[in-house]
Amino acid sequence: MRPPENRPLSAQGSKEAGQPDREALLPVLDQYQSRYPAEEDTVARIRDLVAGRPDCFDRTCMPGHITGSAWILSPDRSRYLLTRHRIFDRWLQLGGHADGCSRPHLVALREAEEESGLAGFGLFRDTETFIPLDVDIHAIAARPDMPAHAHYDLRYLLAAAAEQPLEISDESHDLRWFTREELLGIVHEESVLRMLRKGDAVLERGGGDFVYGLS
Repeated sequence: MRPPENRPLSAQGSKEAGQPDREALLPVLDQYQSRYPAEEDTVARIRDLVAGRPDCFDRTCMPGHITGSAWILSPDRSRYLLTRHRIFDRWLQLGGHADGCSRPHLVALREAEEESGLAGFGLFRDTETFIPLDVDIHAIAARPDMPAHAHYDLRYLLAAAAEQPLEISDESHDLRWFTREELLGIVHEESVLRMLRKGDAVLERGGGDFVYGLS
């Protein structure tokens, strides 16, 4: 995940845009909770952070901050893109810090582009707004340059053509497309498997579509 450099306002956010975008995220979280009522406690914690901390999209916000992740599949829904994270050394979804961007769905899109080298992503929208596919709060261990903290992660469903060449970023040991069977053979983390199940369910339910040309 790279720091923002000369990105347009739509992707980077600003102090002026941050407050209304932060408030706009609250009803999005309400919509998410209505779909997944069993996740009420997790959503409430994210709501409290967003409502109470104007700096929630900055990595300096402690003891935790908003991050954005991308659950990426091929348009024919036959393959899923995962990265073997350099720090965690596990196969995970792509994603990273918001770095001031107050629109988490654009954070997910930006990170997907930067960490894969792919272009032409579609971002799934099944209502008038972009509702996360999944949310998760996970602990990040302390490092010499950073105290222990939490990532309040909002995950979104993306699609990209698998025929494009992949570019492994400095965030990753490896980057690879997997079939569902291959993925189930190497991934055992519930937070990742949950995105697999939810993504399949959303697409099977229908009623939405991938929006292209946002970056």
